[in-house]
Amino acid sequence: LTGAQDGSVRMFEWTRPQQLVCFQQAGNARVTRMYFNAQGNKCGVADGEGFLSIWQVNQTTSNPKPYLSWQCHSKTTSDFAFITSSSLVATSGQSNDNRNVCLWDTLVSSSNSLIHAFTCHDHGATVLQYAPKHQLLISGGRKGYICIFDIRQRQTLFTFQAHESAVKALALDPSEDYFVTGSAE
Repeated sequence: LTGAQDGSVRMFEWTRPQQLVCFQQAGNARVTRMYFNAQGNKCGVADGEGFLSIWQVNQTTSNPKPYLSWQCHSKTTSDFAFITSSSLVATSGQSNDNRNVCLWDTLVSSSNSLIHAFTCHDHGATVLQYAPKHQLLISGGRKGYICIFDIRQRQTLFTFQAHESAVKALALDPSEDYFVTGSAE
């Protein structure tokens, strides 16, 4: 799966030189992040205008429409994570009201899909990591802060400054004992 600054999203197969599917043509907002869900049957794409779009992967048409597309953040959606069976999605980004980490239910109408919004990261959340064993979300922000959220209780557990500049990467070890952060510095 490839995404570009021009907004195009294409899927390739290792043994074929041509694309299998073009999910999105050039001329859209820049792609900020994209992932497959754990089952491999859906892919999601976040963009620089605050949208998250999700497609079924097993498309037979060459230019399919997303089955779900909505604006998660008013400025940009920088990262996201599929939670559990992919019906729950967490997003990070930048919104005018500082609700920069959000939980969404993809099975309800778009007007009711926001489950919870965390007010955090004054200048926007840049990265997001889901820890399924502990049911935690870890986010990094533009000012170097890390926030840890309990998604069952829907509350912020910890906030601390890890870096002097924007957090650009988060990684979680498989046993969920440690996480590592990387910054712009």
